[in-house]
Amino acid sequence: MNKPEKSNVNATVDSDEREGQVSQDIGLSPDKPERPDTFDASNPGDRIKPEAQTIEEKAQQVAVDAPDITGDHIKVPTYFVVEEPDGEQKALHHVKDAEEISDVIRQARTDEEGNRTWR
Repeated sequence: MNKPEKSNVNATVDSDEREGQVSQDIGLSPDKPERPDTFDASNPGDRIKPEAQTIEEKAQQVAVDAPDITGDHIKVPTYFVVEEPDGEQKALHHVKDAEEISDVIRQARTDEEGNRTWR
């Protein structure tokens, strides 16, 4: 498949204003596909593997394992394993199931009478 040629678009500016002006190439990148991969994610750890995995395998996956801008080392699991009220364990994906993870956290912050406690 032929890739479209890159176009170089510069803003039209008076010649006096052109000095120090930065031009921007808004054409297609030659190293990226025209259509993103359906399993493509900004972070490889965000990808959900299509094959079935056990909860133990999911619990071992790490989405982020790198230093942040402050130099602190950050490690984020791909899946958070939570226990359901019936005792069954469930693996929640840190991106896809973020709302459900938030619900679990809210439940963890309630006392026996259902009153929310803030820490």
